[in-house]
Amino acid sequence: MNILRALGIAAIASVLTCSSAFAQSSGFSEPDGMQMTAASRQQLIDNLIKEVNSSYVFPDMANKVETSLRQQQKRGAYDTIASPQRLSEVLTDELQAATKDRHLRVTYSKEVIADRKSDDERSPEEAAGYLTMMRSNNFGVERVERLPLNIGYLELSGFARANDAAETLAAAMTLVTHTNALIIDLRNNGGGDAATVTLLASYLFDKRTQLNDFYFREGDRTEQRWTADVVRGSRYGSAKPIYILTSKDRFSAAEDFTYALKNLKRATVVGETTGGGANQGDDRRLSSNFSLFVPLGRVISPVTKTNWEGVGVKPDVSVCARDASRTAQVAILTRMAASENNPDERRRLHERIAQLGTGVTGSVSCG
Repeated sequence: MNILRALGIAAIASVLTCSSAFAQSSGFSEPDGMQMTAASRQQLIDNLIKEVNSSYVFPDMANKVETSLRQQQKRGAYDTIASPQRLSEVLTDELQAATKDRHLRVTYSKEVIADRKSDDERSPEEAAGYLTMMRSNNFGVERVERLPLNIGYLELSGFARANDAAETLAAAMTLVTHTNALIIDLRNNGGGDAATVTLLASYLFDKRTQLNDFYFREGDRTEQRWTADVVRGSRYGSAKPIYILTSKDRFSAAEDFTYALKNLKRATVVGETTGGGANQGDDRRLSSNFSLFVPLGRVISPVTKTNWEGVGVKPDVSVCARDASRTAQVAILTRMAASENNPDERRRLHERIAQLGTGVTGSVSCG
């Protein structure tokens, strides 16, 4: 998923609670003055149904979407919605209720949406603006450091486009190369580019490894995703422990990375079960001011033969997200202490474990 869309995932992922009944009584207009009419509502819904039917990765669910939307139309559920923003939210609710797919959503833009087939067709001005934004976010590398007793820590707020993020990721991975274990913190990760998932994973294996398959409805084709033979900077390798931190609101590319490494037994996942969004897609223009993010393909693990859609990635160690870093550090240090022969070093390890505490495992309730 493109990082421009992913930046909004944190807000979108929170479940919308307003009902259709409220929407019917909320016929207000936007500050910019645009209002929906009966004709524009009809055209938008027709275009939405057409796009879902032609593009959505699950044709049977597309039929369900059409049935649901047409039934709502007959009931007059959209008739009094003058606000384009409100209509986009109500339609998103309907789409997600029908499919349980949190990727599927309608977006309203006050600015006219460019008519293009993909994000790769940006104008030079749009591309420059994107790059400026990504630089200001350090291409998703939020934090990289060496924690006490030589534990590496890498926090990623998103997976920026691979070509743009490659140099920054290489620098981050070089900084943690000589640590004894690595914690990758995805608790606040907004998703992003699947190619960057592959890029980061490539640092964590010594040999070429298949991460997953991507099935696309268009062309009825499947693409395999393998780690790269060569990476910039230093490869972390397969020998040292990796811990991935998760939270309940994360999905998409963050889940892709976590699911692949967990199933390949390359990482221990600590935190909360993730949100459950596995379907890769793209934005499709519905009109001058509306677009649809529609999943065009789905991930298939070579290990499980399925993915995490609707169920999330379950952690190996279940703790509240706020406790995940501390819990991972304790697990790493405990493992180090068990094999440490130097009594002074072993004492230091146990002192640090005592400082951190033992964490909370098992069934937990996280507010």
